[in-house]
Amino acid sequence: MHVDTDQLDNGKLLPLVEEFYTLQGEGYHTGKAAYFIRIGGCDIGCSWCDAKVTWNPKNFPPVKVEKIVQNALEQPAKVVVVTGGEPSMYPLDYLCKKLKENSIETYIETSGAYTLTGQWDWICLSPKSQHPPVNGIHMKADELKVIISKPEDIKWAEENAKKVKSTCKLYLQPEWSVYNSIIPYIVDYVMQNPKWQVSLQAHKFMHIP
Repeated sequence: MHVDTDQLDNGKLLPLVEEFYTLQGEGYHTGKAAYFIRIGGCDIGCSWCDAKVTWNPKNFPPVKVEKIVQNALEQPAKVVVVTGGEPSMYPLDYLCKKLKENSIETYIETSGAYTLTGQWDWICLSPKSQHPPVNGIHMKADELKVIISKPEDIKWAEENAKKVKSTCKLYLQPEWSVYNSIIPYIVDYVMQNPKWQVSLQAHKFMHIP
């Protein structure tokens, strides 16, 4: 997907879908309060995506980064999670610079489909087989979170686990729409392969954003 960075003033504007204060529901930081910034635009095309409304960035008028940062500063927790869509499609250096100037921790959730910009305290890589991560992103990941919708997805998870650094946290996460059928398989696999942990979409169990 082509992104017109001139229109976005080199990252000083971003196609904001929504921003909200909640608890992180997945992976290593589950249960931690954070301000979420969801950026529009994605060409990965996951059939089970629960945020398909984000796919077309043209549906979301660009918003000034300063406004986004100001909204984040109004919340008690000084942690921002940038998600999408696919945030790596955009230049994120300016956003991170402004967040860092205000002592806000920066986390990102990305498929790694494009070269990642910005300064990040935590990188969660959630690779998708139909649009694999770019070279080099695996070694930057602090957390590898692979969505499992069928047993065959484990092979993709293991392929990616071979590419991350030794300190990277490894998670298998059941795809929500098939949770009941796939969770027994994941539980058994993690018990047999304890380098992995299970990530649940805890926010859905808690009925929060």
